[in-house]
Amino acid sequence: MASTAVIEVEDLNLAYGDFHAVRDLSFHVRQGELYALLGTNGAGKTSTLEVIEGHRVATSGEVRVFGSNPRNRNETRPRMGIMLQESGFSPDLTVRETVHLIGRLSRRTDDVERVLAVVDLMHKATTRVGQLSGGEKRRLDFATAVYGAPELVFLDEPTTGLDIQSRDALWDAVDRLREDGSTVVLTTHYLEEAQQRADRIGLMHKGTFYREGTVLELTSTLPAVINFRLPDEAPLPPLTTTGTDQGHHRIETFELEQDLRTLLNWAHSASVPLTELDAGPTRLDDIFRSIDRG
Repeated sequence: MASTAVIEVEDLNLAYGDFHAVRDLSFHVRQGELYALLGTNGAGKTSTLEVIEGHRVATSGEVRVFGSNPRNRNETRPRMGIMLQESGFSPDLTVRETVHLIGRLSRRTDDVERVLAVVDLMHKATTRVGQLSGGEKRRLDFATAVYGAPELVFLDEPTTGLDIQSRDALWDAVDRLREDGSTVVLTTHYLEEAQQRADRIGLMHKGTFYREGTVLELTSTLPAVINFRLPDEAPLPPLTTTGTDQGHHRIETFELEQDLRTLLNWAHSASVPLTELDAGPTRLDDIFRSIDRG
């Protein structure tokens, strides 16, 4: 992966009157990576993205996109595609007219039919936007964002309202963009998507980063968990557990493979059945839950 920074944020601050939405935030997004900007409600991620996209002026700090101020729209806008949560397209325009219009406004070039085929909307090309279903509108949002294969793509909740086939098709299209060198910034409430696809994650809370890093770096900050159930008459296993009256036990560990092997070997040698066994590393949703506890 190239190390060139497409997005550079240094000491970003954004205030609305007395409310400080973003505080001294610094990060960068490298060329070709998929960077997930996640956060709790009110964390400041939307305000941060609005500054990066050139829609809002920072109170202080410096933001550069392709080395330029994102407010310099002539320099940055033709090189980026933006998929908002709600597009606000005119309901009276057809699907084909909408894609063509956004392409002209962004000054990117592409073939409208090609883009509609990518998002499986060719059969809706002459349908007015106001007649589309919710999932079809999201696919149209995606089509306008990736029109012209921009170098930088912002995806804000891209799969909301999509069925599983449409989700898979969208991510296949994103993969092809990345193969061609595009950089992707993702925001989503579907944490499993970020965990599966992001190269790095910035997790915001109260206007700044609570954690930033790869999925492994983030999840390594909390122990993995082994859950199982023992018969009432079973001896205690050779590991520290938290038990309940129903015979359920929980082990928290930073050595998942080693401790799981120890537990299984003990159960085998002691002829003790381990029912309802479940073991796995920490997930992003565990990191989110730890925010309030921390």
